[in-house]
This record gives sequence, C-alpha cells and structure tokens, in this order.
Amino acid sequence: MNQRRISIEDIAQRAGVSYSTVSRALRDNALISPKLREEIKQLAQEMNYVPNAIAQSLQNKRTNTIGVIVTLIADPFFAEVVEGEGIEKIARPALSVLLSASHRNVEQEIAAIDSFHRRRVDGILVADSRISKEHTKQLTQIAVPTVLINSQTENQSEIFHSVAIDDRLGARLATEHLISLGHTAIGYLGVGEGDRSRSNQQRLEGYRMALAEAGLPQNTDWVAISDADDTRISDVATGQNMLSKLLTAEVTGIFCYNDMVAVGALLVCQELGILVPRSISLVGFDGIALGGYVTPALTTVSQPMLEIGGIAMQMLLDLLEVKTVENRVLSLFVLLFFNLSLATSKEIYCLVSNFILVLPKNWV
Repeated sequence: MNQRRISIEDIAQRAGVSYSTVSRALRDNALISPKLREEIKQLAQEMNYVPNAIAQSLQNKRTNTIGVIVTLIADPFFAEVVEGEGIEKIARPALSVLLSASHRNVEQEIAAIDSFHRRRVDGILVADSRISKEHTKQLTQIAVPTVLINSQTENQSEIFHSVAIDDRLGARLATEHLISLGHTAIGYLGVGEGDRSRSNQQRLEGYRMALAEAGLPQNTDWVAISDADDTRISDVATGQNMLSKLLTAEVTGIFCYNDMVAVGALLVCQELGILVPRSISLVGFDGIALGGYVTPALTTVSQPMLEIGGIAMQMLLDLLEVKTVENRVLSLFVLLFFNLSLATSKEIYCLVSNFILVLPKNWV
C-alpha cells in the first residue's frame, strides 16, 4: 500500500516551526541560523522527505533537464557522443538528459525542439540538425539555449551555436591515405541520394579534391551512391547493396561514407572471399567502437566523439550561465588498425601527420 508523500508542512509540524522556516532552511537561506538549518535538514532526512521537483523548478525557473535530439537512437555514433565520457559525463549529476529522435526529418526535428520547449527543459542539443535560416521564423518563439552538433545545412540558422567537424578535410585524409598506399583506382561508397545533407556533399567533395590534387582520374563508375529517393535504408545495407558496382569497376581502394557503410562492404568481401586489405582496401569515417571489433579492424577517419559531446554540453552550460561562447570546428585523424599478417610494408611505413597507428596488443 502506497504511503503518503512527506510534505514541508509535516516537517514544520514535527519541528514546531512555520512552513516558511522549513522551506528557507532546506534552501540554505541565510535568514535561518546554521544550527536550525542543520536540525531541519536532519529531520527531513529522517522523515524521508523528497523535494518536489516541479515546485522547485517554478521557484528557480530551472527544471535541471536538457533535451538531446539525434537522428536515430540506435546509431552507434550518437550513442558514443551521448553516453560515457561525452554529454552525460558533463551533465551529471546536476542535469537529467531527455532523448528524442528526428529520423533525419527537419519537421520532426522542429517538433522535438518544440516539445522540449513545452516541457521547459533548460537547454537543447541537436545532432545532425537539418535546420537552416529558412526555419528561423518558426523557432524565434523558442527562447531555449540550443547547440547544434555537426549541423547538416550550409546556411545554418544564426540563432543557434554549434560544434562541428570538417567533413571535407576528413574525406581528403581518407582518400590521401589510400593514395599513399599506391592505389590509383579509388572508389567512393556513399549513402542515399534522398539524404542531401552537408556531410554527404562535403565528403564526396573531399574525395574528389584529393584525387584531383594527386593528378588521378575521376571516373563516374567509381562513385556508388544509393538512388533511394526520400528514405535512407540501413547504412550497413547500403554498403552491402552498392559494393558490387565498385567491384565491377575494378577499384582497388574504397572510401566509405561512414563506418557502418564500410562494415556492410566488408561483410560482402568476406562472403565473396575477397581479402581486405590484401585484395582491396577500405577506409571508413567516424571511428565508432564497432570498427575495432570487426575482422580485419577498420581503418577510419576518427571523429573525437567524446570531445564533441563534452564540448557541446559545456557550451550549453556556459549559455545557461549567460557566458560568451564561440562555435567550434574540431580536428580529425585517420585511425589505422593493423593485422600484420595482412599488412604490406608500404602500409607499415605510412604513419604521417594526422594519422594514428594502432597495433595489436601482442605485437611489440
């Protein structure tokens, strides 16, 4: 049987003081003597008093909650940005995190922001935002500090702050790595045409820039992008479905839009008996933990996911304290995993600036 919640009135009656005295003591108001404050707090603890969060939020105009919007809750990239050492570490223990998904749809994203605003969250973080200047009028009524993580529009709304990475540079690093291994027929494996986000465009541009700077040909048959109209299927499925086009074009190295696409391509290579990296080289993008567990482990352009989440969260806290903040663009590096039984001598000597080499634990 449920017991009645202990109230401030109950504590006041037990202590023989007024309601306002108890309320002030629990809030460490200097009008109450330190001795009486300690006595009332001890009594509240003995009576198992639980503060009313709603009442407190009305008093201090804070709910101690933040809203986080991601494209897909199941996406391992966003899981690593939010959990562990990222957003959650900075938010704990003072703030609770509410999570919502936009499914790469700008209207769902705006609806989620509006929902968080109605729930009176203190601040909002939005990953892979599709919001642009065109939506500014819709959002001017939402006076909640908001930080965008890897915004996906070129004309980002100026009413929000942002933390981002340089997708174009990351794609160049990936392609330059393949070039450094001696590949001259290099393919790009991308996601659906229906997802016309900034990262899609810039990663393809970075791939093309690297080829042009190296004086290598650019063959349209070397670019495999799903022709899905408005929906984007699983990225793993994209890698599985589109790899055949690049195999037919006889590329020897492939830059994949992200690690999940690369995993899909790797699965097909294993099914066909194609050795990676001996017969074909794959490079992903993101640096998710899964990339280190597949065989062989993925070489990838690593985004500093924990840093992205932590910086975005700290930026939001600074905005809540009315501090001046600046938008940030974070550095990337290529993460090289080696299976020495498959690596060539050229691969072993390709360690240069912006590259991090990861060797097996049993190799010294």
